[in-house]
Amino acid sequence: MLRIDKAAGLLFDDAGRRFAPASRTWAAGHGQAATGAEADLLCAVKWLQRSSGSPCRVPIGVIGAREATADHLVVAEDIGRRLAELGLTVLCGGRQGAMEAACRGVAAAGGLSVGILPEGDPASANPYVTVPIATGIGIARNAIVARAALCLVAIGGGHGTISEAAFGLQFEKAVFCLGGGPLIPGVRPCRGIDEAIEGVARVVLGLPLPPIAI
Repeated sequence: MLRIDKAAGLLFDDAGRRFAPASRTWAAGHGQAATGAEADLLCAVKWLQRSSGSPCRVPIGVIGAREATADHLVVAEDIGRRLAELGLTVLCGGRQGAMEAACRGVAAAGGLSVGILPEGDPASANPYVTVPIATGIGIARNAIVARAALCLVAIGGGHGTISEAAFGLQFEKAVFCLGGGPLIPGVRPCRGIDEAIEGVARVVLGLPLPPIAI
């Protein structure tokens, strides 16, 4: 359990350590007792993003196929909405399918989405992208998505999603997986959206992740 001291603008963990937003690390409180109201992971992230004055500015990557199933579209939209409700920026490939669904969820929650497009024309972005970035480098943009994200949430997907997940792992990013893929070594399969969002919250707060289930 965490504690938020809103008056002092401080976040403490259950060991009394204080959170440093700039580095997303925890350190001893230098004699300062942990005070404030108890908060769960999601409340702590929402406070960090909306009230602390020092939000995490690195976006969360959401990756998935253009030819997504109906179930994957529902999951992607919900993931986008919930990340935006926490005040987190969403980064994706900016095209259709799961990417568009995630951006639609972000837009519904009044959040910010960034689309890293393979084409050189920003007009190729789906209509829900807040900031389209036209790279003109084709599928090589997959590496940019993985490199720029704090962590990645993969929803189903094909070869493109697998490549983004693999790049993410190579860049030592946590990759959470929903919808049955890409289940490659190092990816963290999640039993549902709540588990994926909690994993993202842990990354944002610099907290350890549980061992990967085998």
